[in-house]
Parts: sequence; C-alpha cells; structure tokens
Amino acid sequence: MSVRPDSPRALPSVSARRGGRRSGAADILVAAALWGTAGPVFTLAPASASPVSAASARIVLGGALLFALVAFSSRRTALRGLLRQGRRAWLPLVLGAACGAVYQVTYLASVALTGVAIATVVSLGSAPAFAGLLTRRGLGRRWLVTTAGAVAGCALLMSGGEASGADPGGVALALFCGFTYAAYTMVAARLIERGADDQVVMGSIFGGAAVLLLPVLLAGSPGWLLDARGAAVACYLGAVGTTASYVLFARGLRTTSGATATTLSLAEPAVAALIGLVLLGEHLGGVALAGLGLLAVSLVTLVLPARR
Repeated sequence: MSVRPDSPRALPSVSARRGGRRSGAADILVAAALWGTAGPVFTLAPASASPVSAASARIVLGGALLFALVAFSSRRTALRGLLRQGRRAWLPLVLGAACGAVYQVTYLASVALTGVAIATVVSLGSAPAFAGLLTRRGLGRRWLVTTAGAVAGCALLMSGGEASGADPGGVALALFCGFTYAAYTMVAARLIERGADDQVVMGSIFGGAAVLLLPVLLAGSPGWLLDARGAAVACYLGAVGTTASYVLFARGLRTTSGATATTLSLAEPAVAALIGLVLLGEHLGGVALAGLGLLAVSLVTLVLPARR
C-alpha cells in the first residue's frame, strides 16, 4: 500500500526525531568517555613508548579495524557506492583523513611544547568555536551558552586555574589541532547528512589516516609494541579507544550536528580527570572540581530536549 508523502506515516513523529537526537548525543558522550580512557591507559605502556608513537599506533590499528569492518562486511557495497561518486566523495574523504591524522600529531606536538593542560584547553576548547564558524547554521542561544560554559569548565578543569607559561608555538599548534578536529567532524557529518553510511564514512576516513600515519609509526621506534604490556595497551587504544569509540561517534552524527558533537566531545577530559581521581589516586583542587561541575552541567543542558 502506498503512502502519500504528506501523510503522518511518511514522516517520523516529533517524539521520534527528539529521541533520535537524544540517542545520538548519548552515543557521542559514550565515545568521548572512551577517548577519555586513552590517557590513563597510555600510562600503563612501557617507558619506551613515546606519545607520538602511541598515537600513531592507535590510529594505524584502529583505522585498519574500522576499514576492515566496512570492507569485509555487508557494508562493502555501500563503500563501493561512496567511492564511485568520484570527486564529490573523494575530496571530502581525503580532507577528512588528512585532518584526522593531523589533529592527532599536532595535539601531541603542542603538549610537548606547552604542556598537557594548556594544549588540552586550547585544542578541545577551540574546536566547538571552529565548528560553529565552519557551519554557521543551527547555532542558537542555547548552543552558544552551553558551549561557552563547557569551554570554561574545561579550562578550569585542565588548568586548575594556572595557565601560565604558555609557549606561543605550542598554543598555535593547539589551535590548529582544534581547527583540524572541527574540520574532520564537519566533513564526516556532511557526508553522513548526504546519505552515506556512517560506518563507511568513518572507516574510509580513518583507513586513510592510518595510511598517512603508518610511516610515522615505523619511524618512531615501534619496538615497544613487541612487549606484552605494550601490545595490550596498543590493542586497547586501537580497538576500544578508536574503533569502538568512532563507531559510536559516527552513529551519533546521524542525528547530531557537527557543532554540537564537538561540544559534547569536551566530556573527554572530564572522564580522564575522574579516572585519575578515582583509580589513579590523583588530586583535584577546588578550581578543577568547580570546572568539572560546570562542564557536566553544560553538557547535560545541551543534551536535554529544549522546552517549548
């Protein structure tokens, strides 16, 4: 039986659309939580594992797994269909892969120059602003207020109120990291909005990023991967911290805008801080705890449906 395009059955209900947005936001929050475990897990790696080498191994392994999930499953037909679109698909995929690889490297380089706190605040804090500038649509007062609150909370949490000693070169790299992360998210979101399968998009982008970072991994003394503990850490970072998390992130982008997704990603440092506080015996001062609370309230407010 045919259904008229304007009939109620032809369109999802308002509650279904709202439910989809809420579930999409939840997927992105879970993905950010998994990203937040990467730093604490990396502390278990052998001393010979440098941050750049570990990040490269994470993307090479995770990207290969993401691409394999697409290329050797029922989604391979969708993959072929996407790649057959020519420049309309190839250009965004190449741009997304380049941005996916660059934001990993620039973040770690900024950490080396200006420290974890400042690099994290600048890169993650600037990403939602860059995303808003790139989209320039659908950004209401609620997004602006909650994003400002989340960025402020992230800054308080990570810096603990001490943001001195910033290296200009490190700050510049962190800003570039925030821009490339926002650009990668926008590219992925746009392809998914145009009808591409979310896992196909993510597998293609990170498969390309894996190819780009493989020479970096091989040039960075990857001998630590032969150690049992190092191999376990790398497998976790690749399979959980990348593959599982980006599957969830891609699914969340079906119903969540790229600008909102970058704001929700600010949950990552909060989870890392909580793990350090609860499991690793780290201490958070009053300023950092206030930032954690502000960040949590802002993210919850962004996820909850707006009142009408």
